[in-house]
Amino acid sequence: MRTTNILPSFFTLRFLQLCLSSFLFFASFNMIIPELPAYLSSLGGEDYKGLIISLFTLTAGLSRPFSGKLTDKIGRVPVMIFGASVCLFVSLLYPLISGVAGFLCLRFFHGFSTGFTPTGISAYVADIVPFNRRGEAMGLQSLFSSLGMAAGPAMGGFIADLYGITSLFYGSSVVALIAILLLVRLKETVEDKEAFHLSQIKLKKEEIFEKRVFAPCFVLFFSYLSFGIVLTIIPDFSEHLNISNKGIFFAVFTLSSLIIRILAGRASDKYGRIPVLKAATLCLALAMMAIALSESKEMLLLSGILFGFAIGMTSPTIAAWTIDLSLPEFRGRGLATMYIALEAGIGIGALASGWIYANEHQNFPLAFMIGCTGALIAMLFLFVQKSKAEAYDQI
Repeated sequence: MRTTNILPSFFTLRFLQLCLSSFLFFASFNMIIPELPAYLSSLGGEDYKGLIISLFTLTAGLSRPFSGKLTDKIGRVPVMIFGASVCLFVSLLYPLISGVAGFLCLRFFHGFSTGFTPTGISAYVADIVPFNRRGEAMGLQSLFSSLGMAAGPAMGGFIADLYGITSLFYGSSVVALIAILLLVRLKETVEDKEAFHLSQIKLKKEEIFEKRVFAPCFVLFFSYLSFGIVLTIIPDFSEHLNISNKGIFFAVFTLSSLIIRILAGRASDKYGRIPVLKAATLCLALAMMAIALSESKEMLLLSGILFGFAIGMTSPTIAAWTIDLSLPEFRGRGLATMYIALEAGIGIGALASGWIYANEHQNFPLAFMIGCTGALIAMLFLFVQKSKAEAYDQI
């Protein structure tokens, strides 16, 4: 009798190692996010909450051109390990900082972690997965990342409540260390890799942005304004609605995105990236409007489910579309450009929402509606884009 393998053909041992490391990496830096606004306020920096996310994403964005170039030059694995190592050491330093300036400085350097590791992860997946399974593979890999993002805030809130904020920071470091140990055993996929030398840090103009991936980056930027808003405002909004665990919204929206990621990836492989993204941006606009109108815990969490569906459709589809349009030898550069757009969207969304919110509860709806507007702009842009076949013809 013939047996059927329920796992996709690309789900090998090294793909599983990569996914587990990705899970731990994203759990590590997401563990501390829900507790950071209150921690910063305890240091006297309640007026700087918008900088918690924006400084982090600023550094990640600035480092992307370097991570993209190094990913193509010295290999995927060293770049992933470097990013996870930054996450490890910075988390160890948080308890040693007693002032607002020092805290913000650490947030700036912490951004190097997401500036490097996700770029290497996405490029590695693209290297080992067939062309016609990219959407599904990116969906499956991002599922593990999402599990980390879901588990991180919930675990972080639990540890902080039980053992205190210092133990939370140390716990984040331990999780990052395990992620590194998994990466060390991965086989490199860049065949003609170079040894690292300082001249590789020097960037030419064409190495900063990959023009071929402008369309997915435009959609990603305006979609992820909402993500920056949620990361910055939801902890205070949860407290405003008398929700004790400020990480519960993050767990709900992340978990709701899990299954939809695989389905969306498969759908984008079959029907095209743009149709899936049209549905995702519409869903995102409705989710941000629902959050803005939420007046109870139940309404907020239902809105979080809708937000999760939108993010779950957007993330793997954008990544696959970016890989489609990138030349193989510049795949790292294309993905780095995609992440620049992602971090710019998150950072600007965080900064703008923090400024509009200004610790005044009546400003919550206006801050959330920025995300709704961004999603509508992205959706309108998609309606004037070329079809999947036409986009592939450009390659």
